[in-house]
Amino acid sequence: MRKLWIIASFVLLVTGISGGQQTSSSMSDPWLDAQSAPVKVYAVGPDVTDPELLPLDLSPLHTEKCRKKVDGKVVLSLLVDTAGKPRDIMFIQPLYTDLDKLALQFVAADRFNPGTHDSVPVVVSQSVEVALQGCVEETKNDAGKKTYQVRLRSQPVQKFGTIPQPPEESASLLGAESLKSSGDNTPGIYRDRVGSVVKAPVPISTAAPEFSDEARREKYSGICMITLIVDAQGVPQNVRVLRALGKGLDEKAMEAVRRYRFKPAMNDGKPVPVMITVEVNFRLY
Repeated sequence: MRKLWIIASFVLLVTGISGGQQTSSSMSDPWLDAQSAPVKVYAVGPDVTDPELLPLDLSPLHTEKCRKKVDGKVVLSLLVDTAGKPRDIMFIQPLYTDLDKLALQFVAADRFNPGTHDSVPVVVSQSVEVALQGCVEETKNDAGKKTYQVRLRSQPVQKFGTIPQPPEESASLLGAESLKSSGDNTPGIYRDRVGSVVKAPVPISTAAPEFSDEARREKYSGICMITLIVDAQGVPQNVRVLRALGKGLDEKAMEAVRRYRFKPAMNDGKPVPVMITVEVNFRLY
């Protein structure tokens, strides 16, 4: 009996472009401006107060009946800077679904009264559990094809906790807003060669793609190459087909890659977004 084997291998895209990181805005950000200076990260304790979450200005949600519900909890780590903004949001426990992205967006919009040490504002590490209740909606894209998106049925509930020892990776100075748009000249994308000063992103979870009905019927196999950006939170962005395989397998490969989660690429202990390619190998045995 023949079996279907699907193998995903990772090939880092070497752009050969130097010059380091580009910022996404011409406006000055003291946090980003301080990249060359060391930043001390504190954990909440006897001498360090918790950051205080400020009331959120929440937009109303749709209340119509939901046909397909998707619920779950995402656990993230973050730094709260001295201005009360969340920075370096990373996954501790992802769901590997679109709820991960909603959790990131929600936490990135948080604002705090900063934590203090001896009454002076300091950078404090936090964990946050985000409980989400979502609804899957069927829509159509610009080409008229059926797609699905997740919206929230209710406002997420956040539960903050402490991280006793802030991870070394948390000493980053790049914020969640560093990735803004698509294309080879995307502001905020780190363009140095992976392997020189930039450590490659590491997959912490991959999803197995499925064969399309057409490819299964015709016993068709091959390699599809996908290009994507792994952002500073380890989430795939701008997923595109670099080398097409056809017969519906390209779409299946992209669907799977969008569910991948990574430990982000690191430059001098700081998470940075990078562009990589992924080979998704569909084989018949």
